Amino acid sequence: MDVLRTPDARFEGLEGYDFEPNYVEVDGLRLHYVDVGPRDTDPVLFLHGEPTWAYLYRDMLRVVADAGFRAVAPDFAGFGRSDKPADPEAYTYQLHIDRTRAAIEKIGLGNVTLFGQDWGGLVGLRLVAEDGDRYARCVIGNSYLPTGDPPPPEIWFAFRDVVRKAPELDVGRLVDAGCVKTLSDAERAGYDAPFPDESYKIGVRRFPDLVPASTEDPESGNNEAAWKALEAWSKPFLTLFGDSDPIFARSDLVLQKRIPGASGQPHQTIAKAGHFLQEDAGEQVARAIVDWLRA
Repeated sequence: MDVLRTPDARFEGLEGYDFEPNYVEVDGLRLHYVDVGPRDTDPVLFLHGEPTWAYLYRDMLRVVADAGFRAVAPDFAGFGRSDKPADPEAYTYQLHIDRTRAAIEKIGLGNVTLFGQDWGGLVGLRLVAEDGDRYARCVIGNSYLPTGDPPPPEIWFAFRDVVRKAPELDVGRLVDAGCVKTLSDAERAGYDAPFPDESYKIGVRRFPDLVPASTEDPESGNNEAAWKALEAWSKPFLTLFGDSDPIFARSDLVLQKRIPGASGQPHQTIAKAGHFLQEDAGEQVARAIVDWLRA
């Protein structure tokens, strides 16, 4: 498998990001993760989405670690400091799940509290459904588990078309467009860092096409099966959604209704927070998680 690896120099001096890299090898790929806080505590696992990486969680990782909890944030294959297969066929929904599961096992995480946003939820909810004993709690922020029924909103199809057709993908600009606040040039550079040129963006290009947008999608049935497991999930389940996300608006209400563990939990709608609520309100979201864990 032809694999690209972003030079380390691309990650030097990034705004607000000074975490030491850690790596595990999965499926012949070197996968990166951030690991901070005391190792003898139950971990909080942060899964990112499209087109971001662990940089997205820089503020949240510090809050959780400073509160005395272990905070772990891996990069999916094709993103961040992880290796980037050059073949588009090396990116499938199932492969992202399998590689993430294998990375979690190699890191040695158990009794996990999962936080998933965007694709972090699409992958994370499948992991929770299929490997429930490993997870003690689940938090979802601006995400869902789609089956294609109903289909995604029109704005998502517009985004998919942009990612498919743009001759050059401006990753920093894509993230900025998903925030209420305006990212600084330095913050946008943080999101651009993993991608020296277009050849490194195959994973970014592929992600939107992997979302089940109809019931004919090959992963639709697998997500339906995952929903059946989630509808029996009685462990604590929390939603923290931004109030200005046009993609997953009101999906939190469906999660709260369908998942038993969501009953009686302190769900929040975060004011002035867009799709990337980690950027708009990262410290607030992290404090909500810490308060929930302590309670």
